[in-house]
Amino acid sequence: MSAARCRTLYAFSGEQHRQGLKFEAGEVLQVLQVLDGGWWEGEKDGVRGWFPASYVQILQKPGMMNTQRIEDSSQGPLPPGWQCYMSPQGRRYYVNTITNETTWERPNSSPVSLKSPTINCVTFPHPDTMPEQQLLKPGEWSYCDYFWADKKDPQGNTTVTGFEELLQKQLKGKQMQKEMAEFIRERIKIEEEYAKNLAKLSQNSLAFQEEGTLGEAWAQLKKSLADEAEVHLKFSSKLQSEVEKPLLNFRENFKKDMKKFDHHIADLRKQLSSRYAAVEKARKALAERQKDLEVKTQQLEIKLSNKTEEDIKKARRKSTQAGDDLMRCVDLYNQAQSKWFEEMVTTTLELERLEVERVEMIRQHLRQYTQLRHETDMFNQSTVEPVDQLLQKVDPGKDRELWVKEHKTGDIRPIDMDI
Repeated sequence: MSAARCRTLYAFSGEQHRQGLKFEAGEVLQVLQVLDGGWWEGEKDGVRGWFPASYVQILQKPGMMNTQRIEDSSQGPLPPGWQCYMSPQGRRYYVNTITNETTWERPNSSPVSLKSPTINCVTFPHPDTMPEQQLLKPGEWSYCDYFWADKKDPQGNTTVTGFEELLQKQLKGKQMQKEMAEFIRERIKIEEEYAKNLAKLSQNSLAFQEEGTLGEAWAQLKKSLADEAEVHLKFSSKLQSEVEKPLLNFRENFKKDMKKFDHHIADLRKQLSSRYAAVEKARKALAERQKDLEVKTQQLEIKLSNKTEEDIKKARRKSTQAGDDLMRCVDLYNQAQSKWFEEMVTTTLELERLEVERVEMIRQHLRQYTQLRHETDMFNQSTVEPVDQLLQKVDPGKDRELWVKEHKTGDIRPIDMDI
């Protein structure tokens, strides 16, 4: 069976993954592994590495994952250059074979007054014609689609950026890991103290004078206390080595991963805001220069003089310079927003991966806790069975959907400016 192939829709630097695969937009990769969580493994020119799944479009994939070209004439013929395909999830999308643009919406053959913006050859609806841009991961409630805007208070004031909202969730997760490990530590102390008291009671000399068969039964009962104490000691020891210690180790690694994201995205966002402010300032300067040029031209029509002609030349030079400044500012803004776009998508996918790992790690070790509890006291299964039932229902994807619905800050991404 041949490996799947995909075409890259965005340039990816590879810096957001320890083994990232660097590529430019429009390249063809071999897909080696398709994993849940948003990261795939691929190969390009003999080099293997990982990349965000949302950065590529499947061209060929074995089995049920094949993308197929289909006919779509239900609403009339497609405009020239457009072809219809079926995505791996069974959804139609459209590709322009001339411009390489891709869109979920069916292209309209009639002319439109507004140009739809493109980012790395992917078409997004113009914000004036459609309030929401196309989601990068439809139906998944992914972090990379819902945290571009700022959160507002009831008065409309900015309270926190979307990415900061994600960081706060991860920091809460880090704190939860610490508190869960402390909970297990307290449980270990209780078990150790209980075992100590049972062992002490088994050595008590009360009624040791009893003889005969009753005396034998009484001695065995006290011995059973010592055996039970040993069971609880083993339980506390296993809790420490198989639950508490792995949780603490995972927390330390989690903290190291989080340090990479603390300030990087915030700095990029500040740079983007600065570039936008520069564009607006340049627009205002150009408007003032154009108005000045218009005034000087009107003066020339009223009264012709060498001084007026010189003023017009100077005003024209300043207007041209202001226009050049505006183009330069727009170019710098577009560069900043492209970097922001790439870093936001790849970083939020990485945060999703960390959150799934965190939930799965805790679920795994809480289940280990209940298993050890079963082994320790088979007569108290009813106290842990409800816990088992709830742990079986733990679903990181559902948790993410509910959390995103409640905390999302906006899904309008910055796009390239047109002058």
